[in-house]
Amino acid sequence: MSENTRRRLGVMYDRDRPPEGLPAFARGLDELPVDDLWVVEDLGWAGGATSAAIALGASRRLHVGYGIAPAPLRNPVLLAMELATLARVYPGRLTAGIGHGVGGWMAQVGAGTPSKLALLGETITAVRTLLRGETLTVHGEAVRVDGVRLVHPPEVVPPVVAGVVGPRSLALSGRVADGTILPEGIGPDRAIAARTHIDAPGPHQLTVFTYLAPDPDLPAFRELVAGQVGWLGVAEADLYSAVGAPAVAAERVRALWDAGVDTVAVRPLTADPLAEIRALTTALAR
Repeated sequence: MSENTRRRLGVMYDRDRPPEGLPAFARGLDELPVDDLWVVEDLGWAGGATSAAIALGASRRLHVGYGIAPAPLRNPVLLAMELATLARVYPGRLTAGIGHGVGGWMAQVGAGTPSKLALLGETITAVRTLLRGETLTVHGEAVRVDGVRLVHPPEVVPPVVAGVVGPRSLALSGRVADGTILPEGIGPDRAIAARTHIDAPGPHQLTVFTYLAPDPDLPAFRELVAGQVGWLGVAEADLYSAVGAPAVAAERVRALWDAGVDTVAVRPLTADPLAEIRALTTALAR
């Protein structure tokens, strides 16, 4: 990651796109003025660590974000082992996101927990400790590890960021993580408010995911909006996205940057996502 991490543009590989399309997508993004490629780990879709490995291997220069490993499903030692392997082979090109996991999904697989904050905080702290090459012993509320150390820790330690949205979780991210990921639908005002809750003592990278579509009536966009407004607890009119003609979408991205967001990661929803990104980057360059 470059020293100047302000105003980075990322692109998400949508979870509904087949995994076998990821290598060509990553190679296509390599040819565009894009900084980051984000892969997804949602229950029943593709695995995040394997998707990150595919994206890193297929691209020459892209920084790859793993968004977002659910702490209830990922033992912190095993997760650190996976991340360390990727970070050693592709130094400086990985960011690891960890979150609470969607409650309903976690319950489906018997991974629900009443200690969501403790589990996330202890998982992030444990993973960061191991990635630094230190021996980890922790007897926490949710995580217990006795004297484990990675044999092959990375020389370039990847940032570990928290994918969260609530005030308490944002405050936790500010205490224990290198950065925060905010979900689709968060606009400039809520991004500014999130910074206040995070209140990190040092540098803290803020990434915001946002939908990208040329038409608000696009069926894929309408379907996602229906679920997202309920999850975020907002009215549809308040759900922020980069939807509209390329010039309009570009202004929506710039507004997030102007609000202090370091990386805007757009989620293209059309059948030709590379063309959609090409149009956006052309508009951003004007």
